[in-house]
Amino acid sequence: MNCVRTPILKPANKGFTLVELMITVAIVGILAAVAIPSYRSYVIRGKIPDGTSALAVRQVRIEQFFLDRRTFDGAPDCNADTTSSKYFNYSCSVANAAAFTLNATGKDTMAGFQYSINEAGAKSTVSVPTGWNLPNPNNCWATNKDGSC
Repeated sequence: MNCVRTPILKPANKGFTLVELMITVAIVGILAAVAIPSYRSYVIRGKIPDGTSALAVRQVRIEQFFLDRRTFDGAPDCNADTTSSKYFNYSCSVANAAAFTLNATGKDTMAGFQYSINEAGAKSTVSVPTGWNLPNPNNCWATNKDGSC
């Protein structure tokens, strides 16, 4: 008599073990801890040119006004502007008929940033939010957390 043994079939394992799942969660957590702050910094650095480029354009238009009228008083680009930019408010102060200072002050997600430029073209970073450094010397617009321009 020939006995044939039939193997006992085990049910197929489907799914993940708890250890595998926890390792995956830990890896995703580590990646998120590194990626999210880097991404936020990247997004902020991408919004800075909105303010600085507008200051440069306004400076040129105010200088053109000066060439036409020999005064900075009454220059249209010296009016306060809170609507043309999503991230910055613009203001201007005319010290005398031959001197002005343009300012871009951050709002919403750019709060804490303030940049300025004057009639001589001297750029400066007036303030930056916590975690950012002012440039040293302060003769440019800070575009990175370390204060570099």
